[in-house]
Amino acid sequence: MSLFRLLQLCALLAIVVGCKSIAARRAAVEQAAVPSPALPTTAAVHGCDQPACVIGKVSYEQEVLPSSVSPSSAPDQGELSLPWLMQEVQTRNPSLQAMAAAWQAAAARYPQAISLEDPMFMAMAAPASFGSNEVESAYALQLNQKFPWFGKRAARGQQASAEANAALHDLEDSRLQLNQIVQTAFYDYYLARRGLELNRESIAVMERFRSAAQAKYRANQVTQQDELQAAVELAELERQNVELERMDKVAAARINTLLRVSPFASLPPPPAQLDTPIGQFDSPALISTAEAQRPDLAALAAKVRAEEAAVTLACKEYYPDVDVFGRYDTFWQPADTQSDLRPQVGATINVPIYQARLNAAVREAVARLNKQRAEYDQRVVDVNYEVANAAALVEESRRTVAIYSDKLIPAAQQNIAAASANYDVGKVSFLELATAQRQSIELRRKQEESLANYHVRMAELTRAIGGSLSQNTPSAR
Repeated sequence: MSLFRLLQLCALLAIVVGCKSIAARRAAVEQAAVPSPALPTTAAVHGCDQPACVIGKVSYEQEVLPSSVSPSSAPDQGELSLPWLMQEVQTRNPSLQAMAAAWQAAAARYPQAISLEDPMFMAMAAPASFGSNEVESAYALQLNQKFPWFGKRAARGQQASAEANAALHDLEDSRLQLNQIVQTAFYDYYLARRGLELNRESIAVMERFRSAAQAKYRANQVTQQDELQAAVELAELERQNVELERMDKVAAARINTLLRVSPFASLPPPPAQLDTPIGQFDSPALISTAEAQRPDLAALAAKVRAEEAAVTLACKEYYPDVDVFGRYDTFWQPADTQSDLRPQVGATINVPIYQARLNAAVREAVARLNKQRAEYDQRVVDVNYEVANAAALVEESRRTVAIYSDKLIPAAQQNIAAASANYDVGKVSFLELATAQRQSIELRRKQEESLANYHVRMAELTRAIGGSLSQNTPSAR
């Protein structure tokens, strides 16, 4: 075979391999560019071989977020809906999109980890032999394929799979945290609007009281102090209205910022009334639920699995890898029987004799595993406290709302009715009437505040157990 022929063969082989690589790269890019409609919900969980470990199963073909999102309009119910708001914020949040992309990148490492290395092709020639009258044209062609020791690719795959699981659970944990932030902003918005409504109602009542005081003053039934006291009360209510308007603007701006629109964009009003508190929760059952479904625990458990795979891989580095090759060598000239030596097969292996390096790698992997297990155990303890604390705060808020509804508000309404009647007949002063009205409005404001605070704490409890209370916890008693 001439040198020209040999060069042609090598060029043809390079072109074929290059075309296949370009086609594969183009297909991978096109596949990665296909958007998917929605953010995943909480991943399914199952037990692993470590105590109290919970990790999620990952489908590596699943997409998480579309590459671009067109904002949808607000619902047409006439009021701001919390489920709609949470969904919209999740869809538009760039941090979730970044974490989704990070998960997709981690998931794409799995097929790389379990794959064999590319085969190596070698071509060699002796240029002086081409055209020589003494020897034939001499060249050699060789193809190598490296095979790692049994179990190494599986260990790399387990490590990559666990890291992808951890990234997915980190994404879900961020989603839950974002939901809690959105709910807190929503209830602040509700509370600001309710405060404005109560203040306007109080102004209307105080205007009526001032008219009554002016009529009594003109009839010489009371002194001018009653009229002046009414003016002071109205001025104070006006000052409070300025403060409440500022709170309303800030709460609306916070929601608009979460929606990634102008802080000054208009928002539908919040609901007229929040749901009433439900019954008590069983704290031990909540803790068990949290340990089973908290995504941050699942992420740490997946990281434990990744470190276990790393230990397995470090231990397998004591065993050699095999590089198998096939060779055709025309340097063996056809004289006598040497032509039978042209086709050759063989193998090369590495010899892992530097035990100090291998031992250090195993110690490093074991130390990382112990560190990860300790972090997981500590996180379990922290989660137990978070759930217990959140459940106690929810119970406090529930009982507080019940006291306001069953005792304080009815008593305040009776008090102001009695004060109004007594003022009409001159048995109490205007200051006592104004105090009763002020106390009634203040108690109603605190009632709304305690109700909103209850829902905020319920959002904290939902985050603490890692999922929906209504679907994943025992029935409230």
